[in-house]
Order: sequence, then structure tokens, then C-alpha cells
Amino acid sequence: MYLSFFGLHEKPFSITPDPRYLYLSERHAEALAHLLYGVSEAGGFVQLTGEVGTGKTTIVRSLLGQIPKNAEVALILNPRMTAPEFMLTICEELGIGLPDRAVASHKDLVDILNHYLLRAHAEGRRVVLLVDEAQNLDATVLEQVRLLTNLETATQKLLQIILIGQPELREMLARAELRQLAQRITGRYHLDPLSRAEASAYVLHRLRVAGATTEIFTSGALAEAYRQSGGIPRLINVICDRALLGAYTQDRHRVTATIVRNSASEVFGRRIAPGWLPWAAGAGGALVTILAAVALWQSGVLDRGARDAAGALSGASGSVAAIPEASVAAEPPAPPAPSVPSLPTLGPLLAGAGSATGSDAAYSRLLARWNVTYTPGAGDACAQAELAGLQCVAQRGSFAQLRVHDRPALLLLGDEQGGAHQVVLTALDGDTARLDIGGAEHTVGIADLARYWFGDFVVLWRPIALPVRALAPGMSGDSVLQLRRSLEQVAGLSPADASSDRYDASLVRLVEDFQRSRRLHVDGIAGLQTQLALDAAMPAAGTPRLITASAGEG
Repeated sequence: MYLSFFGLHEKPFSITPDPRYLYLSERHAEALAHLLYGVSEAGGFVQLTGEVGTGKTTIVRSLLGQIPKNAEVALILNPRMTAPEFMLTICEELGIGLPDRAVASHKDLVDILNHYLLRAHAEGRRVVLLVDEAQNLDATVLEQVRLLTNLETATQKLLQIILIGQPELREMLARAELRQLAQRITGRYHLDPLSRAEASAYVLHRLRVAGATTEIFTSGALAEAYRQSGGIPRLINVICDRALLGAYTQDRHRVTATIVRNSASEVFGRRIAPGWLPWAAGAGGALVTILAAVALWQSGVLDRGARDAAGALSGASGSVAAIPEASVAAEPPAPPAPSVPSLPTLGPLLAGAGSATGSDAAYSRLLARWNVTYTPGAGDACAQAELAGLQCVAQRGSFAQLRVHDRPALLLLGDEQGGAHQVVLTALDGDTARLDIGGAEHTVGIADLARYWFGDFVVLWRPIALPVRALAPGMSGDSVLQLRRSLEQVAGLSPADASSDRYDASLVRLVEDFQRSRRLHVDGIAGLQTQLALDAAMPAAGTPRLITASAGEG
């Protein structure tokens, strides 16, 4: 939409990992060097961790573009699987032909992989296993990963393994029962957010790659982008993309700090004050205090002078009337302002929560909101939810998106020490959020929560039927009829065309109008996001909500 307006060839701040846009800060360059070392040198494991949005996946894509010709890579992007499935996936990624009998035999899979690795070693080829999102590895799969390092010759390992994941991967590998695996890690590296200077260079780098020939962001806008994102590249992308759109709608070819701040308000779903406001408020308060002190001092001097003069005259003539008490009495003090209870700080709450912020505890509290009992160890939490007619939706988004969903959400938080926490968001009310941390509810400021939450969340909803499918023009049936009736009810229209079960042009317009009202992608197709938002607009009885819960409880 705004590309030609700014003279760009493509969107510079897409969150899709693209190696062309990789900005090699000092930390990113070192991280990439660690991975390249892991590919080219023999050893055990190489571990790369980083917070959500710091650029791990982009580095992986860049690594794949620099793989030596004598190296083969088995890339696993979703390691949430069993040990046999994990072995089967490795063989498939390497293109190893498997007989039918081997697919069901874990021993046969290991033997076949071992023979393949020995042949590759004899031919001078290196084989690398690269596991992304490795914090999702099950304990049994981690043990299988450790056993794979036993595949070796007398002089070197046959398989190089690179584990990439979020900070909780470090915590997981620090467990006593995984110490054998941890001891085989030969290289560890952690990605930190960008510094202020790096964040500005990052924005300018992406603009240049996209074809920018002029300075689109002012220096103040760059500083504001860093302030709102905390140096997290993904947040920088989301905020700056929204800022370009905001400048375009205002017909301005330069993005200012105000535009960036307003864009961040949309992303986070809350009003954000300028960075100078607290300083101005402090300075203004100090000035008022000084002026008040001067006025009181002057008032005291004048009153004391008047009383002294009156006393002198009275002593001289004895006939001067006393000055009325009301003329010298001070104004009655103003009643004290009601005290506003201060909100607790989230950091200490997380630090003291212990296992209450683990996955089992969080899913147990989230499912309890839907009157569903979660049984730890009895299978995946989302699979248990599905048995109760619910669907898990895991996404990355903003507070504004959570308000649209209007459902309690499991939030993935990260603290300053690299620890991972999962809590349940139960209410949003203005600038505050209510969190369920292991059964104890706490109200915190959204600004405080935003320091620990970078957009990952899980919500539950109850669809009409599972699995959920997108509804598109040309389709017909009961699902289309229900979609039409719901949209007409939300729009306040009389059901004149409610008998039609065809996804025609009139229904496309209804869907587009609804998507536009909820700030969704306007395409006229009722996909998952549209159905989620429509379900939130017309919640069934007994459905837990996010906004009304806060408003109703005051």
C-alpha cells in the first residue's frame, strides 16, 4: 500500500525471516560464526539461545545459505514429536530410503542412519542435524539426541548437532538428569536484544535493502522505535511497519517520533505517553512546589508585618480596633487526596512463583476457566482441550489482538535472567492486566507486563465443529448459513437473506465489513482469525471473557 509512496521495492519490515535483511550486529555476527563453526568442525553440540524475536530463525536461514558444499543438513523446525518420529524425520530430511519394515522399528532406523553417516564420512561429507525451537524437545527425544552423539569413529563424531531455542532451553539442559547431554555441548551462545545504536542501524539497513534512497525515519523516530521495542528486532519490525502505514495515511514522507509512538500504541493495545512526559511532570511539580513556597513565605512576611504594625499602633494610642481574626487566619487545609494502591511489580512475582509458572500449572488454570480439568502427564494439554470440544490457538500478536479475541490467554513471559514463565491473562482493563499465577491473581500494569511479554500466547475457543476450516466464496452449507446469520446479527441487520446458505457477493461484503471493524486482514474469507473474532463478538453462555471480566468486577 505504501511502497510507491516511499519509493520502496518491497516491504522492509516483514516479520518473515529473510536472509537478505539479516543485520549483523556484533552479537548476531558472533552467533552466525558459532553456527558456521559447528557446521565445519567436529564436536558434540552447539547451542544458540535467544529471546522471542531476537533473530534466531533469520540467522538459521542465513546459515543455510552458507553451508559448505561437503555438508548435508537435516533441518527440524518442529521437534514436538516422539523419539521414533524424530529418527524418522532425520532420515527423511537426509533423503535416506527406508524399507517398510524399518519405519516401525526404532533399532532399524538407528542402524540405517549409522550406516549412512559412516558412508558420508568415508566420502568426506559432513552431516549436520539442526533443530529449531529446541526448547520443545521432549525428555525422551533429548535422550535420543544424546545417543546420536555416540555415533562416531575412533577420531571424530559422525553427526554434528546444533540446538536453537528460547532461553528455557538453557534451563532444560541445566537439569541434573540431562547433565550427560549438557557436558557434550562444546559451544554456547545467547542472543541479546539490539543496543540503541544497533536498533537505529537495523532500521536503516532494512530500509536500504528495500530500496529506500532517502531518510524516511527521523532521528527522534529511530530513538522512539528503540524505546518502544526494547531492541527486539521483531517488535521493531511490527512497530516500524505500522509507522510507515501511519505516515502514508497522513500523507507525510517522514516518519516522526509521534507517529512511531502512536503505532506502538496500536501494536500494544494501550495508550503510550511521550518519553519526556515523566521528566516534564517532575519538573512541573518541582516548579509548583517552589512557587507555592515563595507565595507562603511572602504571605507569612506580610501577615507578620501587619500584625506588628497593628500592635505598635495599639500600644501608642490604645484605641486602634483589633484586626479581625478572619483577615489573618490561614485557609483551611484541603482534604487529603484518596490514596491509590500501588500495583505490584511483575518481576518479583515471577521470581517467587517457582513451579507455579510452569506449563502444567498454566494450562491447568487456563482450562479451569472453561470448566475443563487438565491432567498432567495424560497427553498434550491441547489434545485434552479438544476432547472437551475446545481448540488451542497459538499465535504471536499484541494486546490489541488479545482484546479482539476477548478470551483468557496463556502468555509466555521471559525475565531478565533468561527464565521462562507461563501465566494466564484473565482480564484487561484500561492500563492494567490481571494475571493468574498458579491460582493466585495479581493486577499489574500493562506497561510492566509488556517488559516480559513479547507477543506469544495461546487462547482457547469453542468452534461449531472440529477441525476448523476456512469459509470462502463459492462454498455452501450449514456453516455458511450460520456465518451469515451471525454477521447479520453483529451488524444489527434484519435477517432478510438468512435463508441463503451460499457464500455469495453479499456475504463477502458482510465478512469484509466485519474484518474492517475488527482491524483484521480484509480479504472476504472467513478464516480462523475472522471466526475467532466473530465468536468473541457473540459469545455463548458460560464462555469466559477477558474484557467484560475486568469491567464487571470493577
